[in-house]
Amino acid sequence: MHGSAMVTLTVISFFLTLVLILWRPRGLNEAIPAMGGAILVILSGSVSWSDLVTIGDTVSGAAITIMSTIVMAIILESFGFFTWAAEGLAARAKGSGIRLFWYVNLLCFLMTLFFNNDGSILITTPILLILLKNLGLKNKQKIPYLLSGALIATASSAPIGVSNVVNLIALKIVDMDLYKHTEMMFIPSTLGLLLLLFIIFLLVRRELPRKLPSAWRGIHPDPRSHPLKPHSPAVPKIKNRSRFMLYILLFVFTVRVGLFIASFVGIPVWFVAVIGSGLLLGWRWVYLNISPADMIKKTPWHILIFCFGMYVIIYGLHNIGLTERLISIFQPIVSGNLLNASLSMGSLISVMSILFNNHPALMVGTLTLTNMGLDPLTLKIAYLANVIGSDIGSLLLPIGTLASLMWMHILKQHHVKINWKDYIRVTFIAIPPTVIFTLVVLYYWVSWLF
Repeated sequence: MHGSAMVTLTVISFFLTLVLILWRPRGLNEAIPAMGGAILVILSGSVSWSDLVTIGDTVSGAAITIMSTIVMAIILESFGFFTWAAEGLAARAKGSGIRLFWYVNLLCFLMTLFFNNDGSILITTPILLILLKNLGLKNKQKIPYLLSGALIATASSAPIGVSNVVNLIALKIVDMDLYKHTEMMFIPSTLGLLLLLFIIFLLVRRELPRKLPSAWRGIHPDPRSHPLKPHSPAVPKIKNRSRFMLYILLFVFTVRVGLFIASFVGIPVWFVAVIGSGLLLGWRWVYLNISPADMIKKTPWHILIFCFGMYVIIYGLHNIGLTERLISIFQPIVSGNLLNASLSMGSLISVMSILFNNHPALMVGTLTLTNMGLDPLTLKIAYLANVIGSDIGSLLLPIGTLASLMWMHILKQHHVKINWKDYIRVTFIAIPPTVIFTLVVLYYWVSWLF
């Protein structure tokens, strides 16, 4: 295909794919436009067959790791974890709406660290919907809890690289292990999350009920069902339920730690994730007599297709010169000093994420960095700044991440109204200072470490 036609078709494929992913007509699965766009890019000639092999190697491990953690979340659901967690939040709140706010966001932070941002949204949103409904809160009173929880759950994928599929793909590109990522990123991003939560609290504190309107009403959805499909067979009653849930969480935490050990000693992270989810499946089979066969249907296989398709499209943009253009603009700034590298790349990816969604934005930014010829330390801090922009800066608008789009979709299905005005009233004030603060702290933290 002629050069100009190749460029035109690749660019059109990219924008058409984004429109369909954000619009999702008739609930269209995001994997369909991603793969359709990838096919067009391949046909244009901007991605070769040898490129496809490279892309498959880069994407497969990350996608399998994320799928394995989502499988673990589905298994937790089978044990009745959602209802147990909602009851626990209600009990610990002790009738205080403000205390409930802090516990809700602690739960969302931990669920993202235990699983991933998409999985956390799928876990915490149903928990909060169960909780807030059973406490008898009105729609307006639900918004502070649901909105803050979604923002914290999504942003909490920044501290450790394994909590976001696109972070894992980017780690592979810059050749950084999970241990190094966490060493350099956990403190800055956690401090940024605390600032974000504090700003959100100041913005919504007047809307939080000082006293919750009622005690827990004990309305239990079927724990074996999907949160959006509550009509499945009942699960046998579990004795000593709290102790059992704590054992399950301890196992999940052990698997999480195992991912970092594997990364440190050179074992593929996806291998440990698959082993962990397999063991948990076996545990469920023995304890609840539920065959692992149901995972064939419940596992989100489309994640593999989505990740592969999006990366093919981004690789096509890379091959037609997008990253060269970005390099010519940002290389002089990034190579100047580490603070410039952090602020410039973090800001760039934040803007690109808001405009184009954080998945393609982080991929483009990472490919750009790897072709700048930067020294290892500058490359790493610029990459981590990309992650901050992708995971936190992208939250300025609800279209910035797939997790926030899924969150809006779940709320709509449950007839909970949160419009864009409710969303940006908080994010336009909270997100910009959080991103800048986190990028500056990243610079000082990394400078102190090295």
